[in-house]
Amino acid sequence: MADQKTIDPNSGFCSQTKTFHSLRPKAPLPSETIPLSITHYIFSHLQASPPPPSTPALLDPSTRRHVLYPDFTRRVKTLAAALHSQLNLSYGHTAFVISPNSLHLPVLFFSLFSLGVTVSPSNPASTTPEISRQIHLSRPVVAFATSAAAHNLPKTLRVVLLDSLEFESMTMTSSSPPLELPRVRFQQSHTAAILYSSGTTGAVKGVELTHRNWISMLASAYAVRNNPTAAPPVMLCAVPFFHVYGFGVCMRVLGFGETLAVIPGRFELRATLRAVEEFRISHVAWAPPVLVAVVKLGSEIEGYDLSSLQVVASGGAPLAKSVIDKLKKRLPNVQVAQGFGLTETTGRVFGTVGPNETRVEGATGKLMSNFEAKIVDPETGIALPPLMTGELWVRGPFVMKGYIGDEAATAATLDTEGWFKTGDLCYIDNEGYLFFVDRIKELIKYKGYQVAPAELEHLLLSHPDIVDAAVVPYPDEESGQVPMAFVVRRLGSSVDESQVMDYIAKQVAPYKKIRRVAFINEVPKSAQGKLLRKELIKLALSKL
Repeated sequence: MADQKTIDPNSGFCSQTKTFHSLRPKAPLPSETIPLSITHYIFSHLQASPPPPSTPALLDPSTRRHVLYPDFTRRVKTLAAALHSQLNLSYGHTAFVISPNSLHLPVLFFSLFSLGVTVSPSNPASTTPEISRQIHLSRPVVAFATSAAAHNLPKTLRVVLLDSLEFESMTMTSSSPPLELPRVRFQQSHTAAILYSSGTTGAVKGVELTHRNWISMLASAYAVRNNPTAAPPVMLCAVPFFHVYGFGVCMRVLGFGETLAVIPGRFELRATLRAVEEFRISHVAWAPPVLVAVVKLGSEIEGYDLSSLQVVASGGAPLAKSVIDKLKKRLPNVQVAQGFGLTETTGRVFGTVGPNETRVEGATGKLMSNFEAKIVDPETGIALPPLMTGELWVRGPFVMKGYIGDEAATAATLDTEGWFKTGDLCYIDNEGYLFFVDRIKELIKYKGYQVAPAELEHLLLSHPDIVDAAVVPYPDEESGQVPMAFVVRRLGSSVDESQVMDYIAKQVAPYKKIRRVAFINEVPKSAQGKLLRKELIKLALSKL
C-alpha cells in the first residue's frame, strides 16, 4: 500500500512501490455485493439529475429523427419486457448483434443489459469465417441483425431483424401504466458484453467486460466531468458501437443525459460536417483516419460553419503530431482530446480532460480515476520511474474479466495481483502524462538495437510530399532486420527512395535509418485506424 507522503503530487509516482497513482478525484463505486446492471446504474443517475424533457437522447442527422429522453427510457423498459416475454431472454443468455450504428442499438443494448443478457456486437463487414469464430466464442441464443448482414449468420441461430416491423413493435410504448426495469437478480461481476479484439497481432479473442467494469468506467467519467452546461452537449459518434471506443461513447453520453447523434450506415465526411453545422454539434468522436480526411480537405473546410464544435475526441489508434498540428491550424478553437485504452480495459485508461491537458503535444492524457499504472522493463520485469520507457501495466476496476474460453491467454496478460500487461511501450513524464512509443511485438531488431516503427512513421509524415506511411521489419542476413518504409506520395510528387531515406537519416541515430522504401497507393488500416502491419510484412516478404 502506498504512503500518501511518497506519492509525487505532479506525476502520481510512488517511489516506495514504483507505481503511478491517479491524481484525479476518486470515483465512488457502489458496493460490489449489490446486484446491479449498468442500465440500472445509468437510469438511477438520470433519475437523480434528469435532463430537460425536451433533450433528445438519440438523434439521426440524416433523417432528422430523434428520441427524447422520456421516450428513450420508456423504449428501453418496453423492449426489455418484450424480449423477456416474447423471446424468453433472461440472465445467462448471450445475444449476438451485427449491425451498423443506428438509433436502435443503444435501446437494444440497455434493454439486454437490464435482463442480464450478455451483448456481443460484431462488425457487419466481418466475413462468414470471422463471424463463425465469434459465435463459437460467445455461444449466443439469438442474433439481432440488419437484413443486409443477416446472410452471414448460421441458419441454426434465431435471428431478429432490426429493420423489421417486428422489432419496431417491440419498442413501441402503449398507453398502459409505465413499465419498470426488471429487478436485478445477478451480481455486477456478470459479463455484460463480449467485445472482440482487433486480431491485428494474432487470433481474434473475445473480451469479457462485466457490469462492474462498465459501472467503473461511468463512475470515473462522472468524477472528471466538467460542470454541466445549461444546454446539454451534443456528441456526434462516428465510431462503430461494436468497438470499445464507440461502445464507451454510447454509455458515457447517455449516462450524462446528453444527446448522442448517431451516423447510420457508411460514414461520409461531408455529410458529417453538414450535420455539425446544422445541429450545432459540440463534440465529435472520430477515429484517426477521419481526422486525416478532415485535414486533407484543406481550405474546403472553411465552407462549413463549425463554430459550435468544442471538442474532437480521437481514440482507437495513435494520432500523428503532424495531423494534430494541421487540424489545430484549421480549427484553432477546438480541443483535440486523445485517450489511451484497450478493449481489455473497457476503453480509456489515460485521457485528456479539459483544455489544459489537450495542449500537451504528443501525450494521450493522464491516468483516470481509480487506476494504477506501472512502467515495467520488458527484459528484467523491474518497475521504472518517470521518463523511462517500458511496458505499460495497469490495474483497476476497468480491467476485463478475461478472454472467454482462453485461460492461457488470460493468464499471460493478467497476473495474480490484477495487473494487466498491455504489450505497449510507453513512458510517463514528470507531470503524469502518458506517451505511447510502440507495440512491443512490432519493434524492429537491428543489430541488437530496438527500433520503434511509430517514431519513424511520425517523421515520415512530417515530409511535405508524404501523405501516409508505415514502417515494418525486413529480414537482413547481416543485421537481423532493417526498417522498411511503405510510403504514399502526395499527388503529383516525384519524391524517390533515396530522398526518403536521406530525410530520415538526418534526424535519427544511424541504427534507426530506413534501409528500404516501397511506394504504394494506400496504407492498409482497420476501421478504427489501426495499421494492419501484418499485411505490409507479407507484402515486404513477397519482394524477397
